[in-house]
Amino acid sequence: MNLPTHPSTSPRRAACPACLRAQSACICRWIVPLASRVELLVLQHPLEVRNAKNSARLLHLCLAGSRLEVGETFSAQALDTLLHADGRTPLLLYPDTPGDASLGIAPPPPLPSESLRYPERLRLVVLDATWRKSRKMLYLNPALQRLPRLALQEVPPSAYRIRKAHAPHQLSSFEAAVHALAQLEENPIYYRPLLAAFDGFVQQQAACIQQVTRHLNHE
Repeated sequence: MNLPTHPSTSPRRAACPACLRAQSACICRWIVPLASRVELLVLQHPLEVRNAKNSARLLHLCLAGSRLEVGETFSAQALDTLLHADGRTPLLLYPDTPGDASLGIAPPPPLPSESLRYPERLRLVVLDATWRKSRKMLYLNPALQRLPRLALQEVPPSAYRIRKAHAPHQLSSFEAAVHALAQLEENPIYYRPLLAAFDGFVQQQAACIQQVTRHLNHE
């Protein structure tokens, strides 16, 4: 006997096991496999995991040896392992924030000039979150506060037009990480294919947004 289906239930869309998106919105076509000398560690806020506009997983799938860990607060032991595994020197990709003192956050230590000469000894740490959530992650994880910080230099305007930014120089996590790797390895040409892939990803997401908007306008 066939039992009736509850009207509020619907079949779950099949998801791509790699990018974790619905098959109809899969972004794996934009994966450009590259090997970086600097290792990448992405700490992703839980609210970003299922965000269609989020690009950090695409970056993780592109860069061999990169790691992506999800969480807002990490245990001290787990975070220490992530940051210092294999004896690499971790650098936090984060701008200078003069207001940190009011939160009880001490100024970060200086960049280790000796380590910067050997990119293969470095680990770039990227917080994938909104600006407000990234500040919270920094506040909740003291180990991140103790990392030397890397600030980007002379970056072009963001191509991340599908997400609102307060200024042209505010980049997506994908763009910021790629520019930082290029800066640390002094090899911007090598990373151009990743930025081209990012442009394709943005165009795909923009088309999806337009399609949804047209559908809603016709309802």
